[in-house]
Amino acid sequence: MVAGQMIDIHQLRAMVEPADLVVAHNAGFDRPFCEAFSPIFAGKAWACSVSEIDWSSRGFEGTKLGYLIGQTGFFHEGHRAVDDCFALLEVLAQDGADPGRTPFAELYEASQRSRARIFAENSPFDMKDHLKARGYRWSDGSDGRPKSWWIELAEGALDEELRYLRSEIYRWDEADPPVKRLTAFDRFKA
Repeated sequence: MVAGQMIDIHQLRAMVEPADLVVAHNAGFDRPFCEAFSPIFAGKAWACSVSEIDWSSRGFEGTKLGYLIGQTGFFHEGHRAVDDCFALLEVLAQDGADPGRTPFAELYEASQRSRARIFAENSPFDMKDHLKARGYRWSDGSDGRPKSWWIELAEGALDEELRYLRSEIYRWDEADPPVKRLTAFDRFKA
């Protein structure tokens, strides 16, 4: 379907440049891909409709686009980019149990909040299972992040998480793991 096709960079620029927020249903994948394709995407704020909406509290069984569409009562020709975009827009616009509080409103509010990424550098090897169970993910350092376990959380949870690391993982009150504060402008980058 894409053989011999090209993206018109002028049309892309006309669509992306005025955008205040780029929404993707898995921004962790889409943002690096888009930024590698064109620098137009690099300075934009991004939001992720997979990770920044609490779909389970809205009664959904999963975050895959097909689940969301089906459980909203819609159907579409899946895995066609334009169809997926329009279907996601329909899902994001639905009022749920909380009238006036659409998934898009929740997504937009989440995109406005800062997050913190903590890197548990030099954590003891025998603590890896504890970190993994708490939601930390491993970075081997090949993606530009420090070679360490890391987690991203709401900025308001930062102090509590640092206390946990100092008391349960490092067992040293002076431990000072690196912290990176993130906004919608730098979240979901490679």
